[in-house]
Amino acid sequence: MPSVTVAPAGDYLTLSLGSSTLRFHAIWLRDNGADPETRAMANGQRLIALRDIPAETAIAEASLDSGGLLVRFAPENKTVTYDLSWLESHGYDREPVQQSGWLADGTEPWDAGLMEAVPSGDFAALEAGGVALGDWLGAVTRYGFGKVVNGPIEEGALFRLVDLFGHVRETNYGRHFEVRTEVNPTNLAFTGLGLQAHTDNPYRDPVPTIQVLYCLESSAAGGENMVVDGFAAALRLKAENEAYFNVLADHCARFEYAGETEVCLTSRRPMIELAPDGELIGVRFNNRSLAAVQDVPFDKMALYYAAYRRFGEIIDDTAMEVTFRLNPGEAFVVDNTRVLHARKGYSGEGTRWLQGCYADKDGLRSVYEAGRRQAQAEAAE
Repeated sequence: MPSVTVAPAGDYLTLSLGSSTLRFHAIWLRDNGADPETRAMANGQRLIALRDIPAETAIAEASLDSGGLLVRFAPENKTVTYDLSWLESHGYDREPVQQSGWLADGTEPWDAGLMEAVPSGDFAALEAGGVALGDWLGAVTRYGFGKVVNGPIEEGALFRLVDLFGHVRETNYGRHFEVRTEVNPTNLAFTGLGLQAHTDNPYRDPVPTIQVLYCLESSAAGGENMVVDGFAAALRLKAENEAYFNVLADHCARFEYAGETEVCLTSRRPMIELAPDGELIGVRFNNRSLAAVQDVPFDKMALYYAAYRRFGEIIDDTAMEVTFRLNPGEAFVVDNTRVLHARKGYSGEGTRWLQGCYADKDGLRSVYEAGRRQAQAEAAE
C-alpha cells in the first residue's frame, strides 16, 4: 500500500509507492499544484508566479486517500490533491546520470539494420489522421526520420505533408527549394554530384529542425537517398574513443554559408551537442559548410581533427546507413538535429527533380503528443 511521511521540518515528504520511493520538496509540490487557483484548467498553464508562493512554504500535513495525495501547505493553509501516477512519472528523486551521451526515453539509435523496416506512411492515410498519422509521427519521433509513399505527383505537394504537423520555415532559399541539376548552381546540392551524409544548414541559429524532400521526377540513373543516425554514430565514436567524443562535444566548430549576394550565415556550435546533464541532443555535421576551426586550443587541435576524421569515417560506413530510392510521389522527413542525409551521384541522363522545405519538430512532437494523450484518455474511459 502507498504511504507518505513528512520530514520534521516540513521541507519535503517521502512517498512510497511499493515499486519506488520518491521524495518531493514542499516548494516543488506547491509550484506544481493542479488546483484551479494555481493552474488554468483549460490549458494547464500556471496562473501564479513563484513570487506569489511564500518562500517559507512548508508541508503542514500530508495524507493518502482514494483521490491521491493530499498536501496542506503552510503558511497559506492551502490543501492540494496530487495524482499518484502523475507524481511517479514526474519524480526527480533519482541518481543523476553519470555518463555523457545518454539518450532521452523514446529515442532509439539505429544502423543499416533498419533497412528492412524503414518507417513509412501512406500519404492518403496520413492526411486522414487517426492511428496511421499517430503511428508515423511516433516513428519519426523515435527514429528521427520517416518516409511517405503514394503521394500526389504535383508541385507543392510537400506543403500538404508539412500541414500534417506544423508550418513551413521560410529561409533565404525561399518557402521551398528545388533540387535538380542547374547551371552555375549556388549550392552543391543542385548538381549531380554525390554528397556526404550531412545535416542541413548548420550555419543557422536556430538550425531548421525538420527537413522534407519530396520527389516529383526520377528517371536519372543513381541518386539513391541515404540516411544515417547521427546519435548512433556519435555513440559509436564514444565507444571507440571517448577522448574523440569529448573533444567534439567540448569545443565549438564554426559553420558558414555565403553563396549568395547579401547572405552570410554563420554559427558556432559543437559537432556533438550535449545538454548540461550529458544528454545527447544534437549533431551538426556538414563538410561543405565547415569554416576554419578556431575555438580549439592549440594542444588539442590535432586530437580534434583526428576525432573529426574518425566521426566522418563512421558516418560514411555503409553499416550505418539506410538507403532507399525516392520515386515520384514519395518523400522523406528527417529530424535535422539528429539524422544526416545524403545521396549517391546520378547521371545527366534523364531527369531528377525534388522539392524541399524546412519546418520545426516542436510542431511534429506537439501533434504526436496531443494525439497520444487523447488516445490514452479515450482508452481510460
